This record gives sequence, C-alpha cells and structure tokens, in this order.
Amino acid sequence: MEALIVSIILLTLGAIFSLKDSRIGFIASILALVAAMLTLSPDVYFYGVLIFAIAILNLITLYITKNQIKGVDYALSAIMAVATLLVIMTNDFATLMATFVLVSVPTYVLVMLGDEPKVDLGIKYITFMVLATILFIIGAFITVYSYQSNPALYVLGYVMLILGLALEVGVAPLHEWVPDVFASADPIPISIIASIAKFVPFIVAFKILISTANPALETITMFSALLAVVSMFVGNIGALTSKEHGRVLGYSTVANMGYVLATFVAIVNLNYIYLAISGALLQLMANSAGKIGFFTAIKKNEVGSPVTFALAFSFVGMPPFMGFWSKLFIVLSIVNTGYLWLAILLVINSAISVPYYFRLARELGRGWGSGIANLVGILTVLITLITIYPPDWFVQSVKVIVSSFNIAM
Repeated sequence: MEALIVSIILLTLGAIFSLKDSRIGFIASILALVAAMLTLSPDVYFYGVLIFAIAILNLITLYITKNQIKGVDYALSAIMAVATLLVIMTNDFATLMATFVLVSVPTYVLVMLGDEPKVDLGIKYITFMVLATILFIIGAFITVYSYQSNPALYVLGYVMLILGLALEVGVAPLHEWVPDVFASADPIPISIIASIAKFVPFIVAFKILISTANPALETITMFSALLAVVSMFVGNIGALTSKEHGRVLGYSTVANMGYVLATFVAIVNLNYIYLAISGALLQLMANSAGKIGFFTAIKKNEVGSPVTFALAFSFVGMPPFMGFWSKLFIVLSIVNTGYLWLAILLVINSAISVPYYFRLARELGRGWGSGIANLVGILTVLITLITIYPPDWFVQSVKVIVSSFNIAM
C-alpha cells in the first residue's frame, strides 16, 4: 500500500508539472514504476519484470505520438501498470477492488485520445465499462460473503463476477464494444487498453474464486467453460472475416480472452491451478506484446516485416515463442482438470487463427522497418522470445505465488 501511495504522489506531481513540460510526466511515470518494482518480493520477480517491460513499451508508444493531454497520458498509463504490479502481491479484499478501479478508470480517458476527439466512441466505451465495474464489484462482494453460508447466493455472485469480467476484458457474447472501439479509436491508446489493462481483472477474479472455492463450483464452472468456447469461435471467425486491421485485432482480443477464461475451469481442482495461472499470465503477456507491436505498425507504418511475422508466429503458438508455452500450459491444466473437450476446441481455434495473423503480418510489415516504431516492435518480439529458455522458471514462480492466495475479508 505504501508503494501505491508513493507512486500515486509521483504520478500526480508528474501530471501537474507536465503541463509545463510533458517530459516531466514521462520521467515521473518511470520513477513511479521503479518505486513499485522495488516493493516486489523475490517470488514475483519474473512477473514484475515482464509487466514492467510492457509498461515501458506503453509509455514509449505514447511518447512518439501526439494527443490532447500530452504528459498526463503517461500518468494514466503508469497508474494502470503500478496497480498491475501490486495486485499480484496483495490479498486484502479492499485493495484488490482498488486495483481493479485504478486499471479500469484511466481507460475511460485514454480511449478518447488521438488526432481528433473521440467523444461518441468514449461515451459508448464508458457505458460498457461502468456496467462491467458494477457487475464485477457486486459479484465479488456477494461471492466473498456468501461462500460459506449460502450456495445459491454464491452462484449468483459467481455469475455476476464472471459477467463483469467478460464485459471488462471483451469476452463474447459481451464483446460488442471491442471491434468498433478497436477499429475507430487511435491505435496507441487502444494498444494500452488491449495490453496492460487485461491483467488485473483476471488476477482479482482468480484470487477471489480460489479463496472461496467450494463444492458449488463443480456445476457453475461449466458457465465459464461455455463462455470461453463462444469467445474463441466468435473472436477467431470474426477476425478471419474482417478487413480493417483494428477490427481484426479487436476480434483477436476476443479470442485471446476466451483462451484465458478457459483456465478458470482449473479452480475445481487446485492441484493444477498453478499451471492454469502460468498459462493465463503468459497468454496475457504474449497478447500484450503482440497488440503493442501490431497497433504501433498501424499507427506509424515503420515496423518491419520480420517483426510482424515474428509476432504472428507467437500469436498462433509456434515454439519457442511465448504464445506456444502459454497455450501448452492452458491445455495441460484443463485436460488434467477433466475438460478434454475444451482443450480440443482451444487447439482447433488456434488453427483457425493462422490465416488472419499472417495476413496482418504481410499487410502491416514494411520491409526491414525503421525508426523508434520499429525499435518498439523489436522489443515486443524479444518479450515473446524470452521463453526460448523453457519457462519452467516462470511456472515455479507462479506456484509459489498461488500458494499465498488467501484473501483477507
């Protein structure tokens, strides 16, 4: 909590003084991230480093673009990253809810940034996000305070929590805002919403459901499994049949959120939950790197073909890229939990995605690339290649992290 306070003070001061010079906001945002990193325990070191890398790339992409609140945008992006760094360590229920709000609210402003104000788009996005926040928080409260005494109320809380999560991150059939917003808004703010904003909702939901796991989960988990399947097919078929690059990436996000949601079935058998969360976090990181790289390519037309094709290889799950390991861990966890049919559908969907990712790579790549935008693209590829050394190191780290999940209510 102290680190969060220090970071918020730094970000507030940076945002104020950035009105004089936007570079002050950039520097203050990096200092806030470093302050948050210094509070992490060794158990979450690997998670922290990867989130820090994604956050820095978000700041660099904002640095190379112009918008109406240049300087303040760094603070908005950084506060989402600080909340994402801290959420992995806290088990305090109130703090978990606070991190959820800290990640969600800045996106209300970011979605309207760009060369021209996107007020209508922003209103549409905010409407969906407010509804998602209400569902998620009320569902979290009901789940936490009913799991020992009232199974029927617990099921209601579970459903509201999952629906709020689905609406927040863009899981079908609650994904209606995703393709339109991704296709119409400025690519750089959308790359932030598609990357760093996705971690906290899943982690908070995991912590709540693992801490409140009870026999009622055996039946209600099927609800998450069916939503995951719908999201995979709607996302991949939607991307396959779309032409606009932003819309393709929007549907791609819907599919990827379906892969991550599939890991929630592992909560019924906590023996494999560490493998499920390892797969979910790596999938979110692979998705973040890919979205930052592709959206930067849309914005700047300077990202080289080697970068875009490498990101495509990661998205489709080609070894040794991160996208291969994330899907492998997800499949192993849900097969061991008894959901073989769900694993088969996930593999089929991964195959469906191959044509549109390589179409994106071919259409967005520009020779060997040039400038800072291409450097950003290269860095995203390096993130996805960190798993060239088999990520047992990450799985063992997550195993320790998961053992500490026990929400204080």
